[in-house]
Amino acid sequence: MPETVSGHAPGPETASARVSVRKPILGIPQPWDPKEPEARPLTTQQIPVVVLAGFLGAGKTTLLNHLLRSSRGTRIGVMVNDFGDIGIDAMRIAGQVGSTVSLGNGCLCCAVDVSELDEYLEVLTRPESRLDVIVIEASGLAEPQELVRMVLASENDRIVYGGLVQVVDAAEFSATRERHPETDRHLPIADLVVVNKTDRVSGAELLAVHETVAGLAGKAVVVDATHGRIDPELLFDRVVPEGEIEGQMSIEDILYGDGDPRAHTHTSYETVSLTAATPLHPRRLMAFLDARPEGLYRIKGFVDFGAADPDNRYAVHAVGRFLRFYPERWPGGEERLTQLVLIGSGVDAAGLRKELAECEQNGPQDAPDEHSMWGVLRYVQQTEEEPEAP
Repeated sequence: MPETVSGHAPGPETASARVSVRKPILGIPQPWDPKEPEARPLTTQQIPVVVLAGFLGAGKTTLLNHLLRSSRGTRIGVMVNDFGDIGIDAMRIAGQVGSTVSLGNGCLCCAVDVSELDEYLEVLTRPESRLDVIVIEASGLAEPQELVRMVLASENDRIVYGGLVQVVDAAEFSATRERHPETDRHLPIADLVVVNKTDRVSGAELLAVHETVAGLAGKAVVVDATHGRIDPELLFDRVVPEGEIEGQMSIEDILYGDGDPRAHTHTSYETVSLTAATPLHPRRLMAFLDARPEGLYRIKGFVDFGAADPDNRYAVHAVGRFLRFYPERWPGGEERLTQLVLIGSGVDAAGLRKELAECEQNGPQDAPDEHSMWGVLRYVQQTEEEPEAP
């Protein structure tokens, strides 16, 4: 696997895309009533920070507006260089850096000076904000790698990196590469590439763009979209408000057509769920994670390493090439299981299950040795009291 920086490896590999939809089943925060935010419990989970990048006109703001319309019970914090075309009446104070606006659906939006990113993250991650995800929309000419580095280098322990999403315009891709040759440098560091405005090109043109983008983007997942409509749950776990049935059509679906089968639906995804009663071998699991297959974008859940660490289970969070483990004591009386959800585009479900089954320990003769956890501990966030493993 390429060299990592705080769990994120920016090296190039290959990817492709085609998807069908199912819902993630782990990591969903408790439902809440957006009309009564004070009734929602303060969150103690780390908040994923998603960086949204792309050149001017690619459709970043359209995609962002789609996420906000589709938020329903999910509280999204948005950081933009200026409010610009965010499609909300409250955004009429466009361009006032440092201003923060409540969007009325539990979401917050602020215009920021990127050089003071950490200061604004501190504001948005206060427990009383009860945010579930933060999206940073880079300006059209911003260097996404610098934003990613700033998020990864943040000392704010309430956030976790949620991936770099790069949006490209299918109709203008060739012209954009000519005007901005740095495109070829931006795509390889992306975790997810959205080829937007696919309705403006022919099938043959889209295939050519898709192949070029996938070749440049390496192991990043590449998905197609129209009007910026990607499924929010590809990026983060959507909160289902109390009283809403999972998957039912909402008022947003009716107003904006996302739930209308006659409309061009947003790009969806598929998930693979695994439950194993047998502990996993740390070395074999790390070999699987270091060579994550094409199309696999997110991994979440809990891992049981058995005798390698009998006191703890390990929560795992992976997005793109970013990986982190969080050891925590086993809850008293709870059955010791590995429970994982893998989310991606065009993934081979049977192949993933087979590879993960091969990570299970095969009896006493397969017990991990004393050094077997070193690979896992490389991806545990260190504290001053906990020296990094050799």
